[in-house]
Amino acid sequence: MQLATMQPGIIPVPAYLIQTDDGANILIDSGFPNDFAANAPELDGGLRIEMSEDNFIVNRLRSIGLRPDEIDFLICTHLDADHAGGHRAFTNAELIVQSGHYEVARQSDLPRFAALREHWNHPSLRYRLIDGDFELARGVELIETSGHVPGHQAVLVRLPETGAVLLAIDAIPHSSMLDHETRWIHPMDMDEAGTRASTRKLTELAEREGVALIVHGHDSEQWATLKHAPEFYS
Repeated sequence: MQLATMQPGIIPVPAYLIQTDDGANILIDSGFPNDFAANAPELDGGLRIEMSEDNFIVNRLRSIGLRPDEIDFLICTHLDADHAGGHRAFTNAELIVQSGHYEVARQSDLPRFAALREHWNHPSLRYRLIDGDFELARGVELIETSGHVPGHQAVLVRLPETGAVLLAIDAIPHSSMLDHETRWIHPMDMDEAGTRASTRKLTELAEREGVALIVHGHDSEQWATLKHAPEFYS
């Protein structure tokens, strides 16, 4: 689901929904808050947010027939503004985050975490703190990939027809960054060594598991080729 774009470059701000065989709805990330549709700030690096009311995560879910209270789990890949601004809408869900990341984000004065803390640290939200790689449900594995931020999470999803899909999120945000030795390190990557190590971890995982598709977190060229809700991968 596309929740906004960042300009220049038509950079997608995505979220993902997994529906399991036993009827669980698993949301991955929640984009920017609803008020950004009318009054979005400029981001670091001069990036401009383009977002409509329809892009807000609650409205995206409504368009495919789901209410916020029908989300069972919200995987928090990390708590940057473009990934966690809609969390406050999901009071019925269990929010899954790496414990190390949660503590860093709660205590940090960095704007990337502090600016929207009221949206992801609201007292009505229920967090489950985990440490390291973790199987959340059959076919849904969280992969600890620190570097972009401490405790970043990627997600491996095993689909019956498509095969294994790796949501690399911001560990490998663009397909040009698959080589851990030569990849560009973005200014928002907090730890270069960790970023390179996590890139290697994911590419080796993809090879070992025969991953059919790696979805990169902010790759505008790839994004245009992917299925978007209400289309889906099965």
